[in-house]
Amino acid sequence: MQKKNEEVQERYELSMNRISEMKNEQTVPAEYLSYFQRTAGFIEQIGKVEVLQSSHALDQFTLEQWRKLNEELYHDILPKQYEKSYANPEYAVKKLGETHGALLSFLYTEIRKMIPYVFEERLQEITILNELFIEIYNRFEEENVPSYREIQQILYWFISDYSDLTVDNRVREAIDPSLNFAVNLIVNSDFKDLRYLYRFGEYISENEIQMAQYLNRLPDETIQKIADTFTEGYRKGFEITGKDLSIKKTVNIRFHLGFERIIREAIRNFEKMGLSPVIYRAEHKLQRIGYMGAIPNRQYDYDHKSDQAIYLDKPLVDRKISVMRTSYEKYKKLAAGMAGPAVMETFGEAIFMPAAKKEAFVLNEKQQKLSVLYDREASQIVNQYIKGEERSFTIIAFPVPEIGDCFSEIFDEIVKINTLDSEKYQKIQQHIIDALDQGTHVHIKGAKERGNETELTVALRKLNDPEKETLFENCVADVNIPVGEVFTSPKLSGTNGTLHVTKVYLGEFQYRDLKITFKDGKTTDYSCANFQDEEENRKYILENILNYHDALPLGEMAIGTNTTAYAAAKKYQIEDKLPILIAEKMGPHFAVGDTCYSWCEDTKVYNPDGKEIIARDNEISILRREDVAKAYFGCHTDITIPYEELELLEAVKENGETIPIIADGRFVLEGTEELNKPLETL
Repeated sequence: MQKKNEEVQERYELSMNRISEMKNEQTVPAEYLSYFQRTAGFIEQIGKVEVLQSSHALDQFTLEQWRKLNEELYHDILPKQYEKSYANPEYAVKKLGETHGALLSFLYTEIRKMIPYVFEERLQEITILNELFIEIYNRFEEENVPSYREIQQILYWFISDYSDLTVDNRVREAIDPSLNFAVNLIVNSDFKDLRYLYRFGEYISENEIQMAQYLNRLPDETIQKIADTFTEGYRKGFEITGKDLSIKKTVNIRFHLGFERIIREAIRNFEKMGLSPVIYRAEHKLQRIGYMGAIPNRQYDYDHKSDQAIYLDKPLVDRKISVMRTSYEKYKKLAAGMAGPAVMETFGEAIFMPAAKKEAFVLNEKQQKLSVLYDREASQIVNQYIKGEERSFTIIAFPVPEIGDCFSEIFDEIVKINTLDSEKYQKIQQHIIDALDQGTHVHIKGAKERGNETELTVALRKLNDPEKETLFENCVADVNIPVGEVFTSPKLSGTNGTLHVTKVYLGEFQYRDLKITFKDGKTTDYSCANFQDEEENRKYILENILNYHDALPLGEMAIGTNTTAYAAAKKYQIEDKLPILIAEKMGPHFAVGDTCYSWCEDTKVYNPDGKEIIARDNEISILRREDVAKAYFGCHTDITIPYEELELLEAVKENGETIPIIADGRFVLEGTEELNKPLETL
């Protein structure tokens, strides 16, 4: 990093000096003057932080000074200021006009990426953004105001020309432990001194402060117990699938700031397994892949989620894929050593309902297909160098203080849920699997009197040797923590009907009255009631569940058995705040997208009873043997029906005989009675 900074130092200083001069100039048309001067002021602020950083003056800042600096850097996009921020495309179009408003809003959001760059001392990235800003400013200084096409092309070629840098950096960040900015902060910080949180460069809210303070108060043995559950689940993931962990060198740790005390112990545990940590910043807050602080404004992220509509075309896709392939080849030894992600999710933040803005960019139909193409090609490259049959993962979730006054009680409850007796659940779940294995299909019916209109038939594969084979995996606390589900990759042909849930929280977004219709296992129709405009509802689902695919298969059918989690959710009234990781264990759930065994269907998997789980493929995933591009979609979204919305779930035998498993929200299969005890408290 130091060498790169030295190489670009002169360009950096020249660009900063030029931008500083802009504040006293009036050489652009009056309607654009405020935009350029305010943006120049923000960049100048970044320059001041760089001086403080490089001179180590930040070391002397008090906690209050750090808080003030953090607030100033993110001030413009916080909800109270956002309505009059050029980061808001609606405001930008209002002030700058329809021709340039949205484009200049995008430019401003790109420039705001300087905040983490300055803390990571990445002068090269700051410099090229400075030079982009100067180039566009110069164009507005000319006699004639530039056209939309002229500014769009400047932005297009910036994205394209610097793909060599941006794509290569992202590839390396994901696999190279020597890029240890975050690791050094975690390993070397004094967590009692909360100033360390601000050094990450992320937005720090009361959530992160209070979370760190809460963990600081917990005894060492509690922290160690949580870390051990997290890392042991990861190790078990390799063990139960017969994968060799000893050939791996690195683990990618993803988490939310405030949890550093647990993460440090997890790092130590992983190092005992021979794994070095790779920890990189989340680039896209809607997807939360990496480490991240608070989200300053979810509407801001939502408004800019489709900004690639400005520049996305086939040549750019080809170029980025080419750079990605070259980068992975360059770092192939590092890639081969990556064991997979260990993810610590959070939940409890205020529910977000996005507002759809006509000024925001949207992908046209051709670009939607290009986005799908890029994701598919990128996933193939990743799997080529970080082989699916050799990697694993684990994922666990904890609440944050924003969940409410009962945070500490909820946190303690979640710790208990995450450490439930796996052996107990394993035995109960085996009764469910034995029943399901007798069926040709599963019938699921929603409780109409409670507003659920689900009527769905899920087809199952046929067992050739029931003594040695099974269809459902007996899932306890390994890769997916907590315990509590049995799942399969269903047969698509014969899977028909409608899946409905009255309210569900998927990723960052809530869905009301979500309905998805399947024919032969593929989505044919979908709707929700989030917006008054039906087309806006369909677009919402297309973007965030279908990921721009025309249709997706039903990749998973499962039954969640963690009634303890369900009862806790009801007790604290947090059902709508739980992440899918826990919510999927609280009722039957159905995933649209890839199968549960995506990219490793050929790896044999066995249940604790020794039976091989043979339902790892469906009619689409098996196409990988002919054309891998037809087999995978790069997405997998679980949708859970709560027990209370369920009238019936039963296995149906070939002769028509049925085996009820859940009826009127309670487990009725012999051997599962224990699961109803937590529900008796409701």
